[in-house]
Amino acid sequence: MSLHQSSLSLSTRCSIGRSALNMTNNKNSKIAFLFPGQGSQAIGMGKDLYLNSIAAREVFDEIDDALGYKLSTITFEGPENDLKRTENTQPAIMATSVAAWRAMEESTGVLQIPNAIAGHSLGEYSALAVANVLSITDAVKLVLKRGQLMQGACEQRPGGMVALVGLDEITAEEICRESGAQMSTINTDQQIIIAGDHQSLTMAIDIAGTRGAKKAIPLQVGGAFHSGLMSPAQNGLNKVIDSLTFHDPLVPLIGNVTAKPLKTADDVREELRLQLTSCVQWNDTIKLMLHGGINDFYEIGHGRILSGMVKRIDRKSKVANIDDFTSVLAYASAS
Repeated sequence: MSLHQSSLSLSTRCSIGRSALNMTNNKNSKIAFLFPGQGSQAIGMGKDLYLNSIAAREVFDEIDDALGYKLSTITFEGPENDLKRTENTQPAIMATSVAAWRAMEESTGVLQIPNAIAGHSLGEYSALAVANVLSITDAVKLVLKRGQLMQGACEQRPGGMVALVGLDEITAEEICRESGAQMSTINTDQQIIIAGDHQSLTMAIDIAGTRGAKKAIPLQVGGAFHSGLMSPAQNGLNKVIDSLTFHDPLVPLIGNVTAKPLKTADDVREELRLQLTSCVQWNDTIKLMLHGGINDFYEIGHGRILSGMVKRIDRKSKVANIDDFTSVLAYASAS
C-alpha cells in the first residue's frame, strides 16, 4: 500500500465505533490531532519511530525520495546547523509528524477518526497530509519550496519575532500600531507573537515594558514569519500551490488564518496563500475545538509546545504527546 493510499484509509478503515481509543476510555469522547510547527525540531527526532515502525520508515524513505536527498540523515544525525536551515527544518518537522501518525495507524490497525485536526503554522501542512488534502509527496515538496522561499524572503527583508507574555490581544495590537510591528501568532490569551524589522521590534519591546508585559522575549528565528516581510515569497508559493492537486479534507480541518473549518480544496488553497503573511489564530482554533466538545488533544510530532498551549487555554483539557515509539504503543494499548 502506498503512503497516499494509507491517507485514504483514515476515511475508509477507521471506525469510531470499533476503535474507542482515547485518554478517557470513553466512547463518546471527542478528540483532536494537533501538529507542531517550526521551533519543535531537535536532532534525533523521529529516529526511534524509523527504527521500530515499518510505516514510519516508509514515510521518511518516501520523503527522502521526493526531495532527492537524505533529509532523514540530517534529521537523525545533524549537523545542527543544517537542520536549523528553514528549508530543512520545515520538511523534517513534517516528516516526523506524519511518520508518528502512520505509526499510530499501523499499531492500532483501526485508528479513531479525530473530530478535528489542526497544525500550528508549518504544522498545518502535516495536517493536510493526514486529512488527504495532499499526498505526502506533494505536501513535502510544497513544504520544501515554502521553506526555500521563506529563507529568500528573510534575506531580502530581514526581521525577527518577539513573544509578548502577560498582555492581552488588544494591548498587543496597540503596541504593533505604535511600533510598526505586526501581530504574527496568537497562541493563548496571554502569549502573543509579534513580528517585524529589528527597529520595530526594539521599539515594541520598550513599549511592552511600559504596558505591563511580564516578558518580551526575542525569538531565535530566521525572520519575521507570518508578517508582511514574507511577501517576497508570496508569488512563488502561489505558483506551487496552483500546480498541485488538492482534495477536500476527509476530516474537519481548522485553518490557522480563519480559525474555522476548511471544507473544500479551494478553502485550503486560499488558507495557504493567506497563511504566509497573516496572523496565526491558534488561541481561537483551540477554543473552537473546546466549544465543539473536544476534550482530548493529541500532539503528534516532536515536542510538547502545543500541549502546553492547550493547557494554558483550558486547564481541564487532556493532552498527550505522540513523538516516539513508546508513546505510539501506549496509544495503541489503550484501544
